[in-house]
Amino acid sequence: MRGVPTGSKKTSKSDYTVPGLSLRDGHGVAAILQGRLHALNDLQLTLKHAHWSVVGRDFIGVHEMLDPQIELVRTIIDTTAERMATLGSSPNGLPGALVKERSWDDYAIGRASTTEHLAALDIVYYGVISSHRDAIAATGEVDAVTEDLLIDQTAKRELFQWIMPSHLEDGAGTLHHENATTETQAAVAGKK
Repeated sequence: MRGVPTGSKKTSKSDYTVPGLSLRDGHGVAAILQGRLHALNDLQLTLKHAHWSVVGRDFIGVHEMLDPQIELVRTIIDTTAERMATLGSSPNGLPGALVKERSWDDYAIGRASTTEHLAALDIVYYGVISSHRDAIAATGEVDAVTEDLLIDQTAKRELFQWIMPSHLEDGAGTLHHENATTETQAAVAGKK
């Protein structure tokens, strides 16, 4: 049976980081990225769930619109995890760690109309993008390379986030879910 050899330590952090950063700073930036990794893994699963669960008018357009978003998020997940490894920390993409460490609940919308899902996903994107912006601010003080990575990721997701309300906006520029703070509230408002 294989295992960890006696006397060796099992750790999620290495004794190195990138040149120009202290070990403490490198591992601190990687810890920030771990939170982003959890949020991104949750986002791609949520998007795939919506892809499978959307029904009604405009079904095929929304169904097919979500696939490129899912693929983009998966690419962002990989670059985030690779940056963590470069910084000397082992990324944890396991579902148990995500559930244990996250500060949000599962996506609450099941089988629902395109407008309900789009309104709810708009709220989800808002949360993920806002927390990514917080990570940009936190890493920018320490590591410009990671800051740039997060800025690029945020810009790409902001483009997709713009698509959500564009489907829901009326001719006067009103979003019926604009005062919603949860995806359930947004979905209910999106029905109107």
